[in-house]
Amino acid sequence: MGGRLRARTVAPESWIGRFRGCRVLVAGDLMLDQFVWGTVERISPEAPVPVVRVTDEGFRLGGAANVMANLRALGGAVIACGTVGNDAAGRDLLSLLRELGIATDGVCRSRTDRTIRKTRVLAQQQQMIRLDREPGDGARSAAAARARGHLLARLRDVDVVVVSDYGKGLITPELLRVLSEIRRRRPFALVIDPKDANFAHYSGASLVTPNREEASRAAGIAIRDRASLERAGRELVRRWNAEAVLITRGEQGMSLFVNDGTTRHFPTVARHVFDVTGAGDTVIATCALAIAAGADLPTAAILANHAAGLVVGEVGTATVSAAQLRADLRQRGVK
Repeated sequence: MGGRLRARTVAPESWIGRFRGCRVLVAGDLMLDQFVWGTVERISPEAPVPVVRVTDEGFRLGGAANVMANLRALGGAVIACGTVGNDAAGRDLLSLLRELGIATDGVCRSRTDRTIRKTRVLAQQQQMIRLDREPGDGARSAAAARARGHLLARLRDVDVVVVSDYGKGLITPELLRVLSEIRRRRPFALVIDPKDANFAHYSGASLVTPNREEASRAAGIAIRDRASLERAGRELVRRWNAEAVLITRGEQGMSLFVNDGTTRHFPTVARHVFDVTGAGDTVIATCALAIAAGADLPTAAILANHAAGLVVGEVGTATVSAAQLRADLRQRGVK
């Protein structure tokens, strides 16, 4: 379903214009990323830690919400499914989503769980510390159940479904089983960013996008070289019964494994790497839009590789616009 491996006759750049208007349903763990920037000039007299003099601070969308931000930057139409707490962070997160034009009817407020918030303190372009505020067992909350219900009710309304699993509770084995069963009866494009807790429950997706460490753990094969990488990739395609698995490998690029036995490796195109935060969100967003637009899987991987190469050149969670991605492809002569 969508993104099949076939002979590529259209240049990757040509697909970017077709992203606009593609409808994407994103279900996952919503987070609010807080960034505190400052400078360090001395060590605290109270403890052997640096004193950060704050110069600026702000909020960005994180987790599955960053996937949504990337989709919007590339021109997609987004429907959000997830939960937030009935707190200031939840209100800020909803406000940021709505400012981007993201449909938030499927974002449900929890009376018992607080919004996931990650605070990063940066000085001299280095992250000094990260503070995490997380809910309890969010999987059991009434808000999570409503969000999952909204996801299942909207499957027919979109071109592709993205599951952005950060292991915080929204994505459950039961939900994954239901999605797999529905897809067997009525195929639809399904792209999954996996997390350890649910490795045993992903089944039948169009594309799964683990990073190298996740792929090693999920396959039970330590990825040390090209041979072990290929064994792990083929094992994951088999184990997850996936149409394809795209393993992101940081500075070594990406590797695409398709269920027909085909493998493609894509070297990294990043010029500078300042921060890999959220790069996986950019990858899955770009792949989802390419599949929704009708591109083949290698083309989706090429576009995602270039988008990730741009976003790691920024500090903190960031997005890449359609114009930036198009310019990068042209500058590098990708045809």
